Amino acid sequence: MARKKIVFVIVEGPSDDEALGVILNRLYDKNVVHVEITHGDITSELSAASANIAAKIGNLIRRYAKLNHYKVTDFQEIIHLIDMDGTYIPEECVVEDLSAEKPIYSTTEIRTARPVQLIARNKRKSDNVNRVCLMGKVWRAVPYHAYYMSSNLDHVLYNKLNSTDNDKESDSYTFVKKYKDHLDDFLVFISDSDFSVCGEFKQSWDFIKEGMHSLERHTNLGICFQEIGQKRNEEKEIED
Repeated sequence: MARKKIVFVIVEGPSDDEALGVILNRLYDKNVVHVEITHGDITSELSAASANIAAKIGNLIRRYAKLNHYKVTDFQEIIHLIDMDGTYIPEECVVEDLSAEKPIYSTTEIRTARPVQLIARNKRKSDNVNRVCLMGKVWRAVPYHAYYMSSNLDHVLYNKLNSTDNDKESDSYTFVKKYKDHLDDFLVFISDSDFSVCGEFKQSWDFIKEGMHSLERHTNLGICFQEIGQKRNEEKEIED
């Protein structure tokens, strides 16, 4: 029996894994694909730059492959899901608020006690995202595509900003419970909601970089699942 291909998914936090892990594993054919999810905000790391971000992502995958005795040919694709975090907003929309223990996000501004550092974070992250959104391959030509959640995954999936860790945990559990046995409903939700930015891949990235969109509720993740959705619809038609 042929070895399963690996779909390697990079998300930013553990609650992102909890929210999407079960659904992704069910969307892909478990007989031919193994979905592996890891987390970490690579694009915001202090050591990350547009000159080395591709290598950093490649090294992450290579370390996983070495640890688990996989070869490059064992990988079907890399899916990288990035929180926008208001990365592209004008600097004047980063507002000093000395009472903010951590950044407070809205759809019009970010309030923070450390505006200089946050502006620097946005510059670093936007430079890195500008690089990765154009990449089609990493680590010896494994197919790679980056998708975004704006301003973050909680915003897109639950329509919430500034969630606590407990909120994230609770909301991810509720989300999985709602969609794990209703994958067609999930595909409609992620691809055909008012926050869905589908269509041409490059244009979806051009959109999120404009104005205040990287703070507003948008995602282009639906593009990732268009082929899966089409296949499921075709199978449904055959069954009917």
